[in-house]
Amino acid sequence: MPTPITLVWFRRDLRLFDNTALQTAVRRGSPVAGVFVFDTEAESTEWQNHRRQSFIYDSVIELQTALTEKNVPLHILHGNAETEIPKLARQLNAAVVICAEDYEPQAIERDNRIWRTLDTAGCELVRVDDQVVLPKAAVMTHNGLPYTVFTPYKTAWLQTYAQRFGTWQPTDDWATLAALQTGLPESANTVPPAPTPDILGFDYRSTMFKGGETAAQRQLGQFLTHIDSYHLTRDFPAKKGTSQLSPYISSGLLSPRHLVYLARQADNEGASVWLKELIWREFFRQFLYHHPQAAQESFRAEYRDIVWENNAGWFERWKAGQTGYPIIDAAMRQLKNTGWMHNRMRMVTACFLVKDLLIDPRWGEAWFAEQLVDYDLAANNGGWQWAASTGCDAQPYFRIFNPVLQSQKFDPDGKFIRRHIPELAHLNKEIIHAPWLVKENIDTHGYPAPIVNHAEQREKALALFKNRTKQPDAV
Repeated sequence: MPTPITLVWFRRDLRLFDNTALQTAVRRGSPVAGVFVFDTEAESTEWQNHRRQSFIYDSVIELQTALTEKNVPLHILHGNAETEIPKLARQLNAAVVICAEDYEPQAIERDNRIWRTLDTAGCELVRVDDQVVLPKAAVMTHNGLPYTVFTPYKTAWLQTYAQRFGTWQPTDDWATLAALQTGLPESANTVPPAPTPDILGFDYRSTMFKGGETAAQRQLGQFLTHIDSYHLTRDFPAKKGTSQLSPYISSGLLSPRHLVYLARQADNEGASVWLKELIWREFFRQFLYHHPQAAQESFRAEYRDIVWENNAGWFERWKAGQTGYPIIDAAMRQLKNTGWMHNRMRMVTACFLVKDLLIDPRWGEAWFAEQLVDYDLAANNGGWQWAASTGCDAQPYFRIFNPVLQSQKFDPDGKFIRRHIPELAHLNKEIIHAPWLVKENIDTHGYPAPIVNHAEQREKALALFKNRTKQPDAV
């Protein structure tokens, strides 16, 4: 009878350090094998995101190398996970499949179907907490309900964290893993060659972010050298003031527990603001878990029947960075050319699409999903509904960013605009934010005039929202 093994299904936890699924497998006391599936049944615009797929591909290949050094084979498969996971578990004689629990509605449904299939075959599916520090139901209101407002959630989160994690340290047990792997059957140690990007169906594209856990740790180290000034620099897109860790966090190349630990250890104002951003990530994840319908429609029911103008031509110009508003276009070109966008610019461009161009926020959400290297459904959906005033704890519908004022405030010298809009690079900081307002003739090298008048569109947006508005929930 072949030796039963434990199969670790890697998903958004593409690292060795503080990997809950892997260490849970070690504690089970059986030899370990791993698997990653490029799932062909993922019905998401994320699959059309070739930069993200390339980033994940590089990360998986590095993970395979790192696991091989620990005598843990990683099977990299291409197909339907609902077929491939039970098939491999049967082939390797796995007694249990362990994976990090997912929070996305479609993924939860898929995992439940796989659980039933494995159960029928006598194999256990164990889902562990890894994507977040505090799992879905750990932080609830006094009435046992999920929070829909961030500030009280943050307060409760910090209290719960202090109770659960007095001190934290990783529980990686590589010595025990090494001993277990001496009993790994030879049949389980043979893996097929990794499928190439063309077989997987995407065009390999390099990004400004190198994939893999090594690059993730390097970027984390760089950020920690200036975390103390994070609160002062993070809103200015021309500066390297953000952590630029989001691609690594979204793919699980960094441990969320380690990040929170580091933020608390730093104990300065910059670290405190960064910790708040990490808690926002957890807030959006638990929210999506408890309100899966938000992935498809406005969370706030009173805004679900808004009739958006949805001018397709305007949408294409927004995507291409040709709206005539320099700060908007610089950010949209940054996204299209690099697969990443500065966080404040995400808010400003989203607000502009919804409240200046009066286009359904789901259009913009889908475009970001196709472009962002750091794409994450919960964060992307939560951010778009926040900007559109349709989600939980969203900005009020009457708070509409003026793109020119945002530009003057957060890119005062025009450096970000010049970096991404070469047509305007010759303009000085007094002109570059709104070149159409200059009375004398200036050469904008074909850069267009604004496609809409912000003041006029603001009034239209207010009219769309105001008759449908009710007071937000208290928690």
